[in-house]
Amino acid sequence: MSQERFRQLPSVDQALRDPRLAAMPRGLALRAARAVLTELRRALAEDPELVLPDVMERIIAEAHRQATPRLRGVINATGIVLHTNLGRAPLAPAAQAAIAEVAAGYSNAELDLSSGKRGGRLDGIRGPLQALTGCQDAIVVNNGAAAVVLVLTALAQGREVIVSRGELVEIGGSFRVPDIMAASGARLREVGTTNRTRAADYARAIGPETALLMRVHPSNFKMIGFTERPTTAALAALGPPLVEDLGSGALVPGLGDEPVVGEALRDGAALVCFSGDKLLGGPQAGIIAGQRGLIAACREHPLYRALRVDKLTLAALEATLRLVLAGDLDALPTVRMLRMDPGPAAADLAGRLGELPAPWRLGLESDVGFTGGGALPGEGLPTTVVALRGGDVEALAARLRRGAPPVVARVRRDALVLDPRTILPGEEERLCVALRLALSAEMGQ
Repeated sequence: MSQERFRQLPSVDQALRDPRLAAMPRGLALRAARAVLTELRRALAEDPELVLPDVMERIIAEAHRQATPRLRGVINATGIVLHTNLGRAPLAPAAQAAIAEVAAGYSNAELDLSSGKRGGRLDGIRGPLQALTGCQDAIVVNNGAAAVVLVLTALAQGREVIVSRGELVEIGGSFRVPDIMAASGARLREVGTTNRTRAADYARAIGPETALLMRVHPSNFKMIGFTERPTTAALAALGPPLVEDLGSGALVPGLGDEPVVGEALRDGAALVCFSGDKLLGGPQAGIIAGQRGLIAACREHPLYRALRVDKLTLAALEATLRLVLAGDLDALPTVRMLRMDPGPAAADLAGRLGELPAPWRLGLESDVGFTGGGALPGEGLPTTVVALRGGDVEALAARLRRGAPPVVARVRRDALVLDPRTILPGEEERLCVALRLALSAEMGQ
């Protein structure tokens, strides 16, 4: 192929002299120019008849793309409160402030300010957890799966753990109980059937090799019909320590039919594992609470060091737990969203949007949202939404996601749905501006 086509492309040095690129950091401009020019040369080699785009516009767009952080805040208009793809629970203002304070400088992460000696990393969360759950002690690792792995590795490696066949579940991200059991070195002993397991099934399986009984809350599905499951108290009475993986981890009653951590401990569970970023409404964390000796064994295991959380997580978790302890639950965005009536907010949002350009029209409709995050499976959240119809809803949803700020909405058949339940206070006007810009971009195509 003639080299003439390649000569139509600017050199990297020529591209960098463009005023728009010259105003950017040189390293960024250089990476963008090289990436685009390399791609275009490859494309020309494959297709000599290729119609070249505006090369500088392509380079500028690539530079802006590289300069934009991959992880950004988005407006969640889906109505899914604990949206896993959107980072689950938004933090309370108090937790945000706690993170900012310890992130801005040094902190007493492992220093006792009273004595001036080394302190415990978990001192700030242990007290609130003891008060809220009645546990003797507690530790925190980086997520719920890590909590289960640590417990099984520290307490049951090389020995048997008895689990109901109906609780050998897979939870998001291919987290399968049998696989986690194998990775920990514990031996799985299945009992019962998929739909019915009794305390007597566990009792018959208990032997010299039994390290733990394990009860796994089916947090992301419901089994109905001809079912049976032993209570915490019934299993705790059998002898070996009972570990309950509670999943979402409700610390207070009233959040659907999710088990409450303190009740499980009072009923005899030796340890409970639960998440910090689901119904608790805090940062991503896996919390292990229960008997002092078992917690100590987990803390002293070498794996704990690899799984422990950093100072930012501890700050956010402590602030969140203190809000729960104070009874200020409405300060937690997750709890507030689960309890709210979205009707007034939907009407307000529709009023802010006003008339839409043709052919679009909007209306208020009844709908159902969900808790998400594997919590409260099958329990819909009755809601009122703003529904937009009349145009290409998939294209509009894509433009909203690519906007600034990105807006993630729900597409339902022929409508783009905005559920105000998950739109945080102060985001309404920004959402309206983003929607108007997305509609204007459509008109300009």
